[in-house]
Amino acid sequence: MLRYLTAGETHGKCLVAIIEGMPSNVHIDVNKINGQLALRQSGYGRGGRMKIEKDVVEILSGVRNFKTLGSPIALKIENKDWKNWESIMSDKEIVHDRIVTKPRPGHADLSGCLKYQHLDIRNVLERASARETAIRVAVGSVAQQFIENFGINIKSHVVSIGTVKSSVTYDSEKFDEAVANSQLRCADPEAEARMIEYINEAKQQGDSVGGVFEVIVTGLPVGLGSYVHWDRRLDSRIAAGLMSIQAIKGVEFGLGFECSKLPGSKVHDEIFYSEEKGYYRKTNHAGGIEGGMTNGEALVVRAAMKPIPTLYKPLMSVDIHSKEAYEASIERSDTCAVPAASVVGQAVVAWEIAFALVEKFGGDSLQEMQQNYENYIRLLG
Repeated sequence: MLRYLTAGETHGKCLVAIIEGMPSNVHIDVNKINGQLALRQSGYGRGGRMKIEKDVVEILSGVRNFKTLGSPIALKIENKDWKNWESIMSDKEIVHDRIVTKPRPGHADLSGCLKYQHLDIRNVLERASARETAIRVAVGSVAQQFIENFGINIKSHVVSIGTVKSSVTYDSEKFDEAVANSQLRCADPEAEARMIEYINEAKQQGDSVGGVFEVIVTGLPVGLGSYVHWDRRLDSRIAAGLMSIQAIKGVEFGLGFECSKLPGSKVHDEIFYSEEKGYYRKTNHAGGIEGGMTNGEALVVRAAMKPIPTLYKPLMSVDIHSKEAYEASIERSDTCAVPAASVVGQAVVAWEIAFALVEKFGGDSLQEMQQNYENYIRLLG
């Protein structure tokens, strides 16, 4: 079984993760992990925190000579801003006057304080913050390097910011190059220019904007996941993983919500067969998932990110101590973090694919898994 656990606060000493169940002999390139961490910190519309932090992962255990050992993998990302917050975030009792008492609408602040009986909202926002996604990107990068051994590739891009949509699809020529050269991880240069204008307008008004990103996985075999029980359906797991990312409010596969507007004849993908291809579809409205299982087509999933709840022109709220009306607290924040969310989403999906591979072809080493995988592919004909 493949699983991981993270810990850490946004202004604490560090973020850490432990991965358990990764087979041995998987080659891990720390530079690839750091490359994904850098992508997460980039993107037009990011805030001041990105100028302070430059995330670099340290592998504490579980990897030797660039290869996994089969034992737990421990990862660490240092928070360079810790030195400015040490007196506030200390585990010792230190008196200070920087208590947060004004919950921000749209954040975990109020519900978290009520649930855990906190009198200082900082006890909630430090962990609820999207800063936690940095270590999840590191975990997802390990997973991505693992699944590449099975010929599986994963990528992501921004589909829309606010009302501005990209018209370029993932199968377009020079798609990867366009995404890599974009400030917003958008493959459509014309749409990107309008997205930047949209973000600038929101920033001038002290507001924030959301959007939609898409994750695409190719090279998947038929049959990852299962229809036999609800918690083994791969689309269910991927949707849950994406919904676990801070600020994500919706997930769809393939045509997604558009399916509700169309007749069945326009929704379902016809099945064909040839000696060369085997079973295949000419369309991919299902997004590569049928009955909770991969069907051999590209897995295509989109997630909708709401605008970040921390606004420089705050909404109204209520002080949790005095119960008086106030403008909500302002924490350092971004105007738009959708490009970063696309990197996090890619990491989350990579993890779920890795989980499904271990579940289906489980073995203690990569070589054992690859042998099981090859036997299964032969059985499929």
